[in-house]
Parts: sequence; structure tokens; C-alpha cells
Amino acid sequence: MDLFCDNKAAIAIAHNPIQHDSTKHVEIDRHFIRENLEAKIIQFPFVKSEDQLADILTKAVSSREFYNSLDKLRIEDLDAST
Repeated sequence: MDLFCDNKAAIAIAHNPIQHDSTKHVEIDRHFIRENLEAKIIQFPFVKSEDQLADILTKAVSSREFYNSLDKLRIEDLDAST
């Protein structure tokens, strides 16, 4: 399974077996992810931020980016007149 991520630091932490003070708050999740990475169940391919479709759900984006992402996700306005 691919978990697309636009955060290179998060990808590095997931692959790094050494825990640092700054990552203690994610200890349980990190161990779960690390085990699944080693078992080749999941992968973390890097995706550029402009191609990260989930950003419309979590960040303030321009209307252009918003509607481009909606198109890529094939989401339509059912109330829009045709």
C-alpha cells in the first residue's frame, strides 16, 4: 500500500530506527509504521505538495488549487445547474 506524503521529514522519521527527543510524541504510531515498512506492507513515495490532493481537506488553498483538486478527485457539485 502506498501512503503518499509531501513531508520529507516525516518520511525520514518513518525510515529512521533511532528515536529522537523531537519524535517522542509519535512513538506508538512510529513503531506501527516502522513495522509495516519493514514488512513491506506500506511504502512512502514522495509526492510534490502541488499534487497532494488531501490539502483541500486540511489547508487553506487558493480557489484555483481547490477546484483543480476537486476535478482530480472527480468530485462534482450535485446542486450545480447543468
